[in-house]
Amino acid sequence: MRLSILFLTLFSLVLVSCSSKKAVSNAANTDQDITEKYWKLITLEGQDITMAENQERETFFMLKANDNTVNGFAGCNNIMGEYKLEEGNRIRFTNMGTTLRLCPDVEVNESEFLKVFELADNYTIHNDTLALNVGRRMPLAQFVAVYF
Repeated sequence: MRLSILFLTLFSLVLVSCSSKKAVSNAANTDQDITEKYWKLITLEGQDITMAENQERETFFMLKANDNTVNGFAGCNNIMGEYKLEEGNRIRFTNMGTTLRLCPDVEVNESEFLKVFELADNYTIHNDTLALNVGRRMPLAQFVAVYF
């Protein structure tokens, strides 16, 4: 009888241990789906985005997992800040800032792009397309992963 109880106790501990590792592993996989990727802006507030002819480079951002920082390019200025990922595909951007270059010849609305980081509270990923959302409304912006 004691041997049966001991066996069942050990077996239960092994099962709990395995399921805990699986949950952590799945959370890590979710983080890896969004971090360490070059996310190129393709739509902003439902409008397709094309790069202006005289724009230095395309609008993008990256999330760095090692220090939870954001960096990217908004069309004229570099962007930087911090982010936090939470369960349920929740995301928060904080301390966002830009360089202070003037680009009078480039027709790009950086303030609309930067507003995405202020408002976004969740994200969805389907294949290599990322949507930053607020609540359950239409995506604020959509991005495609670019691999080099």
